[in-house]
Amino acid sequence: MIELHTPISDEDIRGLRVGDTVSISGWILCGRDAVLPKLLAMIEDGRLDELGVDLRGQVIFHTAVSPAGVGPTSSNKLEIESSIAPLSKAGIRLHLGKGELHPETVRALDEYGAVYAVIPPVTALLGAKTGETRVLAFPELGMEALHLIRADRYPAIIGAAHGRSIYEK
Repeated sequence: MIELHTPISDEDIRGLRVGDTVSISGWILCGRDAVLPKLLAMIEDGRLDELGVDLRGQVIFHTAVSPAGVGPTSSNKLEIESSIAPLSKAGIRLHLGKGELHPETVRALDEYGAVYAVIPPVTALLGAKTGETRVLAFPELGMEALHLIRADRYPAIIGAAHGRSIYEK
């Protein structure tokens, strides 16, 4: 098991390979289809500083945060998958979710020095491994707002790295 702590360095990313098992600890962002287009608009408008969080070396988990816990949503939903390249370009180094990504997204991850990890859909387990949570932006979206949470050894498997995908035939 490879231990990763946020912020994640470029050296950490270079060392990861498809199929590696990782454990992720530290502050991570959480967002899914309702909030990611809003986050991209903030990047495009040059308003990212309003969040008070540096995206460089950051992790984003494709999930909502609710009293029931956190669990991955499908990363290949249009609003989510289309955010992966621009968020990677903005500094996100690790995208957490579930499902197969399109080949062009896998290539974009490689181009921007980021990776994608598949996290098992185990809401109860992740709830026990989640510390503090806070709404970072868009509170009107409720559990789908942009959250910042403290993860403690979230388990995941690297699903796409360096232009390769675990889903390749």
